[in-house]
Amino acid sequence: MGDKQVVVTEDKLSDSTKLKAGIFLSVVSGISALVGFSATLAAAKKQDAKYFDKGIMSTTHTQSGTGILVYGIWKFSGAKNFEEFRCKIGLVLPKITKETPGERTEFDGLTDLLNYIQTRD
Repeated sequence: MGDKQVVVTEDKLSDSTKLKAGIFLSVVSGISALVGFSATLAAAKKQDAKYFDKGIMSTTHTQSGTGILVYGIWKFSGAKNFEEFRCKIGLVLPKITKETPGERTEFDGLTDLLNYIQTRD
């Protein structure tokens, strides 16, 4: 009897195949999110249509107001691109400091935390 050896090799996927797989997963995920969000909105509207419509108007106003505020800050800063804007805002905002190495971050319970806060100062 003839013994045959089976050699398993790892197939390397081409860039084109990886791109197609990525696009497929993105489309499927996007459609799933859209269907789920739409179903949630439909259920909310069915439950109370009057307040749902008021909520839509409030959401629209909030998003518009936030967009205008952010655009105004962008223009007021005089930045021409995001990198320049980030640098200018970084100069205005307070620096984030690292934790000092001597402070506790783990506590046994609320009592231990409160005792630490009282004795620390």
